Amino acid sequence: MADTKQLYQEVILDHNRKPRNWGVLADASHKAEGHNPLCGDHLTLTLKLNGDSLDTINFQGESCAICKASASMMTTAVKGKSKGDAEQMIQEFRDMATGHLDAAAPHHLGRLTVFAGVRDLPTRVKCAILPWHTLHAALNAEASTTTEADADPMHAPVGNA
Repeated sequence: MADTKQLYQEVILDHNRKPRNWGVLADASHKAEGHNPLCGDHLTLTLKLNGDSLDTINFQGESCAICKASASMMTTAVKGKSKGDAEQMIQEFRDMATGHLDAAAPHHLGRLTVFAGVRDLPTRVKCAILPWHTLHAALNAEASTTTEADADPMHAPVGNA
């Protein structure tokens, strides 16, 4: 358990200090903004589809370390994937973060499972999920999204968070 927490902290700190795929694509085919009013996270996600494949994906914004690390790892994980595969990963990540994914069952998250422990931190679940909500919005031509309950496109309210 201690090793898992240490790995989680190391990954969060690494991706917070050196986020991968940081910036805005000037020639993006899809764009969405995400906002988590609870934490103040705000990010912009830009991507370029090549047919059905996520050719390029970037993000930038102001957010906490968990949100930035999640966005950084997400952009790396979905780059080159089909839109359908990305949507499947969005659902699996949400399920994992909210404690509804059986880790023993087959899934497509790979190293992203380092975020599994966030389910034990209800106020931080929305921080980790925001980039994924924003990706879902961008893929579905929605200009913006939020993690607040009624507007939550993934319908993932967690406790009072």
